[in-house]
Amino acid sequence: MNSSIIIADDHPLVLKGLKDFLLEKKYNVIDSAVDGKEAYNLIIKHKPDIAILDIKMPFKTGIEIAEECNVKNVKTKIVLITFEKDINLYKKAKELNVFGYVLKEFALTEIENCISSVQNNTPYFSPELIDYLAPNKPPESINDLTNAEKRVLSFIAQNKTAKEIGDILSISSRTVEKHKSHIIRKLNLEPKHSSLSLFAKEYEIYLI
Repeated sequence: MNSSIIIADDHPLVLKGLKDFLLEKKYNVIDSAVDGKEAYNLIIKHKPDIAILDIKMPFKTGIEIAEECNVKNVKTKIVLITFEKDINLYKKAKELNVFGYVLKEFALTEIENCISSVQNNTPYFSPELIDYLAPNKPPESINDLTNAEKRVLSFIAQNKTAKEIGDILSISSRTVEKHKSHIIRKLNLEPKHSSLSLFAKEYEIYLI
C-alpha cells in the first residue's frame, strides 16, 4: 500500500534526513513543510493518507494541527515525531486519536514500522516511550485482547460511555457491551464497570 505522505519539521536537517530516507525506501512523499501553518495548509490541500509532524513547530504545533483536523473531520492520519517524553503530551495525543508518536532519536529505525502499522489502521507509539512513561507493567492477559477490545478499553479510561464509544468506532452500544464482557472475561476481572474502569486507567498507556 503506497499511502500518500506529507512531512513537516522546522529543523531543515531533520526534515531533509527524514524525507530522503522515505523517498529512498520508495514511500510516496508528496510534499513537505517547515512550519505548522504550512503543514496544516498542505493537509487541507492534498488530503494525504498520513501526515508525519514535528510536535513543536512555529505557528502551529503538531498537536494543534491534530485538533484542527479532528474539528474539520479531516481523515489524514497524524503521526507525531518528537524528543518529548511527556505524559501529558502523550495523553493529549491519545485523546485526539493520533495514530503515531515516534521519538526522534529512533525515528529512522521506527518510522517504517510506524507507517506499516498506521496503514493497517493500528496506532503506533514508540516502545521506548511506553517503557519510559509506564509506572507498572500490565498483566500478560492484556495481550489476549484484540485491537478492537484495546480501543474500547482506552475509551473507557477516558470515561466515555458505551454510546459515545459506539459513535466513535461506528458500532452499536450493544457491540460495545459485548466487547466489555469479553474484556472482563479475558482479564479475569470482577464483572462490574468499576473494575473495568480502574484497570483501564491504570494501564491506559499500554492500550494503543
